[in-house]
Amino acid sequence: MGIFSMIKDAIWGQKAAPEEAVPSTSAMPQMNTPSDPGNPPAEAAPTAPTAPVDVEAILTAKAEAKGQELNWRDSIVDLMKLLDLDASHENRLALAHELGFTGDTDDSATMNVWLHQQVMAKLAESGGTVPAALTH
Repeated sequence: MGIFSMIKDAIWGQKAAPEEAVPSTSAMPQMNTPSDPGNPPAEAAPTAPTAPVDVEAILTAKAEAKGQELNWRDSIVDLMKLLDLDASHENRLALAHELGFTGDTDDSATMNVWLHQQVMAKLAESGGTVPAALTH
């Protein structure tokens, strides 16, 4: 699982499931049932669209509950700390690689600003409601 996925899951409230625990549909046994012209196969019920996730509200609530002064609105390090994720330089480098950072990774200040903007933009692309001020 990538670091961005861990960030997103921490905000969306999902626990990371081991990938091998989820069987693929191709590995599932197929049932051969005779067709019954009187009973056509039932169609799957349409899924209800999911409501957008209010990223700012969730992060604000997490910050209040944490009781620490974390500048998650501007700092990728503080954002990761808020989500109880490892904010080490190595993890931020991995996140930069994952998100396609092409700048100088030795310039951690520039990389961190870029990472924060990209994470917020990707959260918005993933169905999160993120104020425009956090994505620029």
